[in-house]
Amino acid sequence: MTKDKKQSDNLQVIGPSAYISVAGHDDVPAKIDTGAEASAIWASGISINEDGALTFCLFGESSPFYDGKVIKTKDYKVIVTRSAMGQEQVRYRVFIPITINEHTIRVLFSLADRSRNNFPVLIGKRTLKGKFVVDVSLPNIKYSPKPKRRGRLDLKLLKEDPQKFHKLYVKKGEK
Repeated sequence: MTKDKKQSDNLQVIGPSAYISVAGHDDVPAKIDTGAEASAIWASGISINEDGALTFCLFGESSPFYDGKVIKTKDYKVIVTRSAMGQEQVRYRVFIPITINEHTIRVLFSLADRSRNNFPVLIGKRTLKGKFVVDVSLPNIKYSPKPKRRGRLDLKLLKEDPQKFHKLYVKKGEK
């Protein structure tokens, strides 16, 4: 038996996507991406306050997981990422504990706007290494991201929750 085989016997097997628990939210869908180096989580309201602390909320207002709770930390890192198109972007990275299949780990996440992504969380290979083996033959979790707006107003939302309608359609356009 090879060393790799022995080591992989002790690792937990997960599929190409999984439900995780993070910051008091259960059943958050996550994409398991062995092609991505780092992990990323949807964050909004990212800023640095007067005392140098990073503040942010997990997810965005349009996410069903958004609770508006502000997280404040002085334990963060700053990186510059480059897109495939060559555009550079400053990103903050923080450690956040998550649970995958009852296995709790501390993950270094890049905070990013993932509102246009199918999954609000991406788990990259640095997080997976030495902890999980990805079996791509396992089925994906059943998750349908909220349909993206395509220019049509959600008039049902206007009747049910005018404030939410305003935040979603009107406030975003204000500068």
